[in-house]
Amino acid sequence: MTETIAKETGVPFLGAAWFDPLEAGVRQRIRGFIENILEEELAAALGRGRYDRGEVAGYRHGHRDRQLLGTFGPVRVSVPRARLVRKDGAREEWRSQVLPAYKRLTARAERLIAATYLAGTNTRRVRRALATLFGGAIGKDTVSRAWRKLQADWEVWQKRDLSQDDIVRLILDGTVVRVRLDRKATSLSVLVVLGIRRDGQKVLLALKNMGGESEAAWRAVLDDLVVRGLKKPELVIVDGAPGLEKALTALWSDLPTQRCTLHKYRNLLAHAPKKLYDEIGVDYTDMIYAKTAKDVEAKRKAFLRKWRLKCRAVADSLEEAGDKLFTFLRFPDEQWKSIRTSNAIERLHEEFKRRIKTQCLLPCAETACMLFWALLASGQITLRKVDGWKTLHVAPAEQILDLVA
Repeated sequence: MTETIAKETGVPFLGAAWFDPLEAGVRQRIRGFIENILEEELAAALGRGRYDRGEVAGYRHGHRDRQLLGTFGPVRVSVPRARLVRKDGAREEWRSQVLPAYKRLTARAERLIAATYLAGTNTRRVRRALATLFGGAIGKDTVSRAWRKLQADWEVWQKRDLSQDDIVRLILDGTVVRVRLDRKATSLSVLVVLGIRRDGQKVLLALKNMGGESEAAWRAVLDDLVVRGLKKPELVIVDGAPGLEKALTALWSDLPTQRCTLHKYRNLLAHAPKKLYDEIGVDYTDMIYAKTAKDVEAKRKAFLRKWRLKCRAVADSLEEAGDKLFTFLRFPDEQWKSIRTSNAIERLHEEFKRRIKTQCLLPCAETACMLFWALLASGQITLRKVDGWKTLHVAPAEQILDLVA
């Protein structure tokens, strides 16, 4: 036990008050426990114990040392070796299934490293954060390897079949990230498609890194969704980007579309001097959040009459959106909150940006999308049902807003 105390207290910044004799005792016995598991596995493969007699299925021939890193810390184990005799008389080297060749990290350790990385730290900080747990046995390369193991799952997710998903609504938006491309810092757009199932559950459908939000870029994303079986939704919610709207019109010309009211509010402010911001905000909020469709229509007309005189550019910006800004009125009022804006995706963007702010640049373009997906796949970000999901079965009404003001 004295030797153990010396090793434990040798870790920087940890004094005797931090020493845990229970933890230390367990770790001391880990090696014997692992070696017993390996011996039992080999005995099962040979059909007999080490000193038992019986039918010969193979021969032992020594041991070899292996370094293993798990949540119990680093440990060097003695792995038994054997040659198995097949029915045709040929011999082959026994391979452990418990501890496969070249395996240095346990699956739980890999998950812990990947989860710590996803929680919002870069590779070097993960190494420092887990130094005590792993006895300083991990470096940034270990963290990178554990993270890259997620790539296989990411590639499967990108190609998964969507024909069985009953998607009734799409929310589409993009965000800009900085990545290293050709050894230079470059801004790329990550295009995101969020779907709403018939039961109200939000689900991530697609992530694609593109040079921008052009019509061609969005059409590539939408075409891929259709190829994978996505059926025509009942509604799409967009931010008003011209390229996205053109791509949607080319694919589904008669699809009801809701322009995000928050993005339009920002557009209105961009057309006015700063001293008018508060007044515009009050008038716009009264209009968008009116209780009934008739109230919305009356307040819209009043907004246009007032701002055509006070600041024509603001009125013109509101008219530019047309009836797409008020598509939510065609649906039951329980759904208005979830339809009016693209906030569902905006929140994902905010969480993603919070996660990557510890890294000046992401190492490559593909990493940006993969990291976004992994935050959801690992449970770091959870998606809930939309407000008003119990009325999603109700068909939308015809246009009920008089746009003449």
